[in-house]
Amino acid sequence: MTTFERVGFIGLGGMGRGLVKNLVAKGVAVTAYDLNPAAVEVAKSFGATAAKSVQEIRDNCRIVMICVNEAGDVEALMMCGDGLLAGPAAGFIIVDHTTGSPQMVAKLDRMVRAAGGRYAEAPMTRTPKHADIGKVNVLFGGERDLLDDLRPYFELYAENIFHIGPLGHAIRLKLIHNYIAFANVAAWCEGFALAAKDGLDLSQLIGIISAAGAKSGMLDLYGQATLDGDFTPLMSLANARKDVRYYARWLETRACRASWRRPCTRPTGRRRCWGMTASPAPPSSRPMRP
Repeated sequence: MTTFERVGFIGLGGMGRGLVKNLVAKGVAVTAYDLNPAAVEVAKSFGATAAKSVQEIRDNCRIVMICVNEAGDVEALMMCGDGLLAGPAAGFIIVDHTTGSPQMVAKLDRMVRAAGGRYAEAPMTRTPKHADIGKVNVLFGGERDLLDDLRPYFELYAENIFHIGPLGHAIRLKLIHNYIAFANVAAWCEGFALAAKDGLDLSQLIGIISAAGAKSGMLDLYGQATLDGDFTPLMSLANARKDVRYYARWLETRACRASWRRPCTRPTGRRRCWGMTASPAPPSSRPMRP
């Protein structure tokens, strides 16, 4: 039987909230922190302990999980003022579930190692709905020994745990995945618009696509919901644009061109079809600071 130690969790937005819910429900003591008091109250309702500061998490938890918006936010949590790397617990582990950039993953790993800890690159795929029921995918990049140490925790909220390879490979595959997914959505949104303009039966369009080569997970996720007028956001448009921006910058370092970058990030006429929102992100998903 696995004995779990207390986990610190920073970032209680759509994905983080579900992860904390499943950790607590399955026997892990969690100390949670977020800038949004309402998000903290939700975590408390699951049974988590609320931290008043990042420093409180650092001082009481050897394993700290982070799920925030941007790579720079993770760096700020570590380095700003009395951050996570200012006197952490011996043998500490930073588990980074944030979708960041390849350059920042390497930098964060160096910072954590220099402070005597281990950095776990662990971006996720799927949606807050999957996080809520403990069915996300965890993409791990790094040493197998570290994955073995963390696997019992990942198994509490992940359906699939992929050891992608060495550090930096997981975030690269996550960005490729998201870019392809967004490009797919952009393509079928244009197809839907054209079909609607000429009076075609959109339910037939979904049926034909689903029975042939254009079928995709994104169509399964958003297609029927779009026809039903359900535009519940599963991801903010700002986060989608951020992921494509990281992807495009990486692509440019390899002297390649992101031909779908503009249509994938253009908000007009697509955000409703994507089930996304162009409104400002809620406080729980804004940049985190200690």
